[in-house]
Amino acid sequence: MHINISGQQLDVGDSLRAHISESLDATVDKYFGQAIDASVVLTRERFTIRADLAIHIGRGIYVRAHESADDAYAAFDVAAVHLGKRLRRHKRRLRDHHAARESAETIRAQQYILAPYEPVEDDDAGDAPMEADNPVIVAEDQTVIENLTVSEAVMRMDLADVPAMVFRNAGNGGLNVVYRRADGNVGWIDPESK
Repeated sequence: MHINISGQQLDVGDSLRAHISESLDATVDKYFGQAIDASVVLTRERFTIRADLAIHIGRGIYVRAHESADDAYAAFDVAAVHLGKRLRRHKRRLRDHHAARESAETIRAQQYILAPYEPVEDDDAGDAPMEADNPVIVAEDQTVIENLTVSEAVMRMDLADVPAMVFRNAGNGGLNVVYRRADGNVGWIDPESK
């Protein structure tokens, strides 16, 4: 597995690099044998150091974890424990999903830019024009929208540690969204087709 280790406002020494490589190799080998690649970014924040881990396990499966602590070793070790728990919790489902979805259809989400709302002056109403204070929305990442069941989408959202996930529902073929609600539960949007 190729591991990219970098530091932002922090010098990552050889002993820390060796510790990170050995730990990630051991964690991934324990659950999956071999991952494609991994990246670890250590960032100095005000009084702490934040470790962001991302591992590409297989086709379309990314596992992420992050943690902050007083030193780089502690931040990485706690984030690696979180990553290991996610891998252990979803190991069987990931293997089953990978075997069942070898030839699943996927579509690519295109990059787009939505311009801010343009003010419209209405001569009939006599009111002042509406203010254009809406920000520009830019989609920076291209992603693959996969055919998944709802439970698989929730699992992928949990593994990637993201607040929402768009997917094509394997049951009805429609675009669906799962998201993390403020109360900690998971919401599911399945729009009706007309």
